Amino acid sequence: MRASNQSPFTFPVFHSFDCLESLRLLREAPLKLIDQDCSDLLLTERVGMGCDFSKYTACCMGTEEYGHPAPEDQVDGENEDNAVEGIDLPRFHEFTIDQLRRATSGFAVENIVSEHGEKAPNVVYKGRLDNQMRIAVKRFNRNAWPEAQPFLEEARAVGQLRNQRLVNLLGCCCEGDERLLVAEYMSNDTLAKHLFHWENQPMRWAMRMRVALFLAQALEYCTSKGRALYHDLNAYRVLYDDDYNPRLSCFGLMKNSRDGKSYSTNLAFTPPEYLRTGRVTPESVTYSFGTLLLDLLSGKHIPPSHALDLIRDKNLQMLSDSCLEGELTNDDGTELVRLASLCLQSEPRERPNPKSLVAALIPLQKDSEVPSHVLMGIPDGAATFPLTPLGEACLRMDLTALHEVMEKMGYKDDEGAATELSFQMWTNQMQETLDSKKKGDAAFRLKDFKTAIDGYTQFIDVGTMVSPTVYARRSLCYLMSNMADEALNDAMQAQVISPVWYIAFYLQAVALLAMGKENDAQMALKEGSSLETKKSTN
Repeated sequence: MRASNQSPFTFPVFHSFDCLESLRLLREAPLKLIDQDCSDLLLTERVGMGCDFSKYTACCMGTEEYGHPAPEDQVDGENEDNAVEGIDLPRFHEFTIDQLRRATSGFAVENIVSEHGEKAPNVVYKGRLDNQMRIAVKRFNRNAWPEAQPFLEEARAVGQLRNQRLVNLLGCCCEGDERLLVAEYMSNDTLAKHLFHWENQPMRWAMRMRVALFLAQALEYCTSKGRALYHDLNAYRVLYDDDYNPRLSCFGLMKNSRDGKSYSTNLAFTPPEYLRTGRVTPESVTYSFGTLLLDLLSGKHIPPSHALDLIRDKNLQMLSDSCLEGELTNDDGTELVRLASLCLQSEPRERPNPKSLVAALIPLQKDSEVPSHVLMGIPDGAATFPLTPLGEACLRMDLTALHEVMEKMGYKDDEGAATELSFQMWTNQMQETLDSKKKGDAAFRLKDFKTAIDGYTQFIDVGTMVSPTVYARRSLCYLMSNMADEALNDAMQAQVISPVWYIAFYLQAVALLAMGKENDAQMALKEGSSLETKKSTN
């Protein structure tokens, strides 16, 4: 609650406040939501999907791109931008639909991370490539881009961008009538989640100003590379990476369809010139950035016309976030309001460009030496989720405990496997397959892991039946035999078959720990603990 009704700021009257009449179109615009397409927004809270999305992030980048050798004809210096920006990402790649189908477990519903789930016009999935890199895959409506060439040209252009302030576009797929984008996977929710729907603590002022600066830097970079247009900039387009640094989604650098709307949110937040012309300009992007500044100041999504009315009347009780009491100084608040008002000028040419915004936001930075995850109230960036007892055992690499749990579980997580087995037992080949599985199970029980590997391998090689438990058991056998690479491959295969099975993630975590990849192992442990906790409470 607020301590008083007195605003902590002294606000001068800016030129832009006298232009409110020109925003009449916005104030009179209906507040009714048009068809909202936030399909490329990665959210934790999904409606009706039955599970939260994975927080396990990109890992194990090797010398090959996407599981294939790098082309020999790569031009020298082609990746210079990557080195300049301090990031190491593969070049833009055109994927096949089979690669992306495999990466997303057949576009499984469990892997949907779009805000509106399957109902979104363009659905986004989490996935993992053959080289284990975590990705986000945006699958467009089949009517969005009917012609392949315009889609490819746009995707390739955006895919040339490489910057640590962006969620970078890794590739695309344009096969038949399929149109998909492939981007880096961001593991820690959106600005909307942390700003509007926070759980543990509100976002601190220093972090809010860091968000503003990083986004302005992202826009400045895109502008410098000839991509000044950004479609529907809002708090859902801002995603947090493993270190809780905010990044701007690359999906907004492309429209949701060749001839589709560039703004799909509430009309009250749309630039006034867009309502008149239907065209997005660089100045329109600056206007949307101004609405984000208001979001950061207020902690709410306030229509800009209403916010400007409050500023003009010096009635800022509804504008400044009460959670910022004691953090927000008069000078900083005044400067942010000045910047927001300039961005929201009714005359587009009077709005500042991204370079000017960066220069104005740098002096507002606080605690610049403090890591973002600390500002977000997460003391240890790797420990964002409490581990279950089994998760703790995996962290200790206690393979004996994992063996006991898996032995007790049996095959109850193999949905439909028992029916398939009994139906096909009459064939000699199937009987041999079952015998090899029984051989593996008996050896697994007796901790004869070499024999178990042989039995399970015979079962898998026949290929008649698919069992996530068999892959999981062979994975543990490989771990017991100090064969971490093989164990990781089997654990990943178990997850492909059963995307929300926590045992598969635990096995991946132990394998990654054995390979010395502690950060990636921590993410897998969190995912496993989250899924295990969710299953135990259902």
